Amino acid sequence: MSNSRKMATAAGVVGFMWAGMTALLMASQRKLLFNPPTQREVDKPRSSGHRTRAIVLRASDGTRLAGWLMTPREPGPKPAVVYFGGRSEEVSWLVRDAGALFPGMVVLALNYRGYGDSHGVPGEVQMVEDGCMQLEWLRSRRNVDSSRLAVVGRSLGSGVAVQVARQCPVQATVLITPYDSILALAQRRFRALPISMLLQHRFDSTAHAALLATPTYVLRAASDDIVPHSHTDELVNKLGCLHGDEIVPESDHLNIPYLASTQQKIASFLCAQFTQNSRQLR
Repeated sequence: MSNSRKMATAAGVVGFMWAGMTALLMASQRKLLFNPPTQREVDKPRSSGHRTRAIVLRASDGTRLAGWLMTPREPGPKPAVVYFGGRSEEVSWLVRDAGALFPGMVVLALNYRGYGDSHGVPGEVQMVEDGCMQLEWLRSRRNVDSSRLAVVGRSLGSGVAVQVARQCPVQATVLITPYDSILALAQRRFRALPISMLLQHRFDSTAHAALLATPTYVLRAASDDIVPHSHTDELVNKLGCLHGDEIVPESDHLNIPYLASTQQKIASFLCAQFTQNSRQLR
């Protein structure tokens, strides 16, 4: 076989493999991006600092979303928080740790569509719409001070939190191991593929960051091979109201929300923001 024919054959094989990988990525991108756990991380979740009850809300299209509502034991309207978890996260653990993370606050933690006991299929548009619905549901409750609402998002959920905070009025935003966009992370991983033409769920936080008017607190893992700091830098540089950007010592992408130091930082930030907001309204 001549050299030119060998080169043509090799090019054809490479092209076939490239096309095959592209087709595979296009077909399986939902599975690559979302990894819905169906088993609870904590069998019988209960907050030591709240009244805890399982709750089911219906999305605008009727999809069943299941999780937990935690309410402080003290009477009267309280500040409130909505939590958005990571790619592989089932949120029952948050109920267990809510007393340390969110003292004196009403907390709503629902699993994404397809996660835990929630029905449906996860997707960017639906997750943001569901997040806004949760905020509005909290805002209408008598035991919630509607002038003091916050969103907290971890990893994948940081992209949900940014968009929800952009669309719905909140007083504080916490982003744990956030990224610039899922598109940018995917391009880093699949350098040879036309990711920008294929990816449906982009979670482009940088597109919303400059317009985010709420004080935003960023927490990074000391060691993070899922969201490199360079991708967090891109987001932080565009945030319109950055309150703080900290690295949690001895943390990695997986353990950061469970650490006492992380939980103390989040609680301190939210308590300070809610107290300041309460004084301004007097």
